[in-house]
Parts: sequence; structure tokens; C-alpha cells
Amino acid sequence: MTILKLKKDKYNLREQYRYYLIKQGYSIETPSGYPSTVYDYIKRIDRIAKRENYDWNEIADKIENIVIKYDCNGTEEEFGNKSHRAYINALKAYKDFLQNR
Repeated sequence: MTILKLKKDKYNLREQYRYYLIKQGYSIETPSGYPSTVYDYIKRIDRIAKRENYDWNEIADKIENIVIKYDCNGTEEEFGNKSHRAYINALKAYKDFLQNR
């Protein structure tokens, strides 16, 4: 898939986010060839979407409130803090992506 196609396809936020993470320098694979941060962050957003019963577009529409909910002092802070705060970090990276596209 070309970069131009990704930019035109506003409904494919998951793939656009993947491209954004790669462009920002996040790792695709570990040195030993295992999936790394890019894969992990996408799966974290998938998991939040499932928990919230939203798709990626709905998460995008509500990103401010979702970040607050999963961050410090939010109602889902404990979940957001799992795996060294990987969930909240993935959400914040998604928020940055949405603000910069």
C-alpha cells in the first residue's frame, strides 16, 4: 500500500497509525525478529476498542476523554498502567497521530 493511498483512506486509521508510528521511529521488530512497539501499540488500541465497544474511528472521535479515563486518576487508570503504561502510551501516541495528520 502506498503512502498516498494511506493518506486518502480516512477510514483506515489503524493502517495510518501504523505508518505514523514507523515514521516516528518506533520499532517494527526486536533485534531477534519479534514484533515490537508498532505491533504492540496497535494491539493495545485494538484491546481498548474492544473494552470500550468502539471501532478506531469512534476512539478517534473520543480520544480526549479516553486518554483521561486511562491516565493517572482516571476511572481506568489501573488498566492504563498495565505493562509499564503501554496502554496509555499507545493511546497518547494515537492522540498525537490524530492531531498531526
